[in-house]
Amino acid sequence: MEQFFFSNWTSLVRTIVIGTLAYASLILLLRISGKRTLSKMNAFDFVVTVAMGSVLATVLLNKSVPLLDGILAFGLLIGLQFAITWLAVRYKAVSQLVKAEPTLLVYQGQYQHKAMRTERVTEGEILAGLRERGISSLTEAAAVVLETDGTLNVLRQAPNGSQSALAPVSGMPK
Repeated sequence: MEQFFFSNWTSLVRTIVIGTLAYASLILLLRISGKRTLSKMNAFDFVVTVAMGSVLATVLLNKSVPLLDGILAFGLLIGLQFAITWLAVRYKAVSQLVKAEPTLLVYQGQYQHKAMRTERVTEGEILAGLRERGISSLTEAAAVVLETDGTLNVLRQAPNGSQSALAPVSGMPK
C-alpha cells in the first residue's frame, strides 16, 4: 500500500524536471509554428491537439520515454500538421481529404431532416443550440449550421448569393 501513494523521491523529481522541460519545449514549438497549430477548425486539427496532449502525458509519466523522444514527437506532429494545412490551402484535393464541409440543419425555420439524420443530430440538440443563443423559436432561425468542428451556429438572417456566409455550406439551396 505504501507504493500506491509514493514510490520514491527520484520519481517525483523526474516528473517535475521532465514535466517542466517538456511543457516549455511544447510551448516554444507551438509559438514557432503559429496559431493554426492549436486551432479547432476541423477534426484533423482536433486530432493533432489530442495527440500532443497524449505525447506530453506519455513523456511525463512513462519513465522509458526520454525527453528528447517526446520533443521529437511534438516536432513531428507539429511539422506534419503544418505540412497538411500548407497543402490544404494550396490544393483542393488535399483540403477535401482533411476537412469536412459544414452542413445546413435548419433553413428558414424548417428542419432539414435528411441532413440531420446524416449528421446524427436531433431536434433537441438544435433547440438547445437555439436557446443557448437566446433564440426562443425555430421560426426565428434563418439557418442552423453544423460546423466542421462540431459546433452549431445559428443565423437570424440567411441572405443568398456568393457573398453569403452560407454559400459553401452543404445542403444550402442554390
